[in-house]
Amino acid sequence: MEETMPKTITKADLIEHLLGRGLERVQAKAIVELFTEGIKGSLMKGKSVKITALGTFRVRDKKERPGRDPKTHKVVPITARRVVTFRPGPTLKKRIAKPVKEEQFGA
Repeated sequence: MEETMPKTITKADLIEHLLGRGLERVQAKAIVELFTEGIKGSLMKGKSVKITALGTFRVRDKKERPGRDPKTHKVVPITARRVVTFRPGPTLKKRIAKPVKEEQFGA
């Protein structure tokens, strides 16, 4: 059995998936846009986003720390910054642990 790399799901793929559920393209695109903009807007304000059965998105502040230039081996500072983290919820963890066929997307 040949293994293939999993496909990355894009916004366009999500829209296509919603089209298969009976929505029109304009409606599907609006839903996906509103959903992603809502998450981005909350994260930009420093709020966490918890989606039951999926997980939690959080903004985390990282302190400045020393790093190393791989060519020169000199210690260089890595600047402080904010990063987005995602922690999957228990439902998602259980579903990921089971092998799923690609046709089952959204099941």
